[in-house]
Amino acid sequence: MVDILHRIGVLASVDDVYKSLDTIDGLAAWWTEDTHATDGVIKFRFGAAGGFDMKVLDSIPGELVRWEVVDGPAEWIGTHVRFDLTQEDDYAIVMFRHEGWQEQVPFMYHCSTKWATFLMSLKKLVETGTGDPAPNDVQVSNWH
Repeated sequence: MVDILHRIGVLASVDDVYKSLDTIDGLAAWWTEDTHATDGVIKFRFGAAGGFDMKVLDSIPGELVRWEVVDGPAEWIGTHVRFDLTQEDDYAIVMFRHEGWQEQVPFMYHCSTKWATFLMSLKKLVETGTGDPAPNDVQVSNWH
């Protein structure tokens, strides 16, 4: 199995970052505006590009958010998305993992780039109050 890994530093507290990872409004402000929860599952939609359903596995304030993908593209189902938070001086450090990919397919490369753009949207949201969620995100290819 292979993983997508990223690290960003956000000029904020881990509590501020956590709020953007643990609330529907927070998630909609940096990942996709079309975000809602039903029966304990968070549903993220990206228009014609489809979407993902995530079951929350762990949510520890200021420390960790972890999801399991329960619906979406076949390559995503059964994978886990994880945000580990630590404070280093003035920066909240986000260690991001999208773990459990079965193989390095072209879609994984695309998703790695998209995760990077959305993590920068998270950073921008927490630092400035405005993120770049879908549909206002950077388009990197025909997969959006």
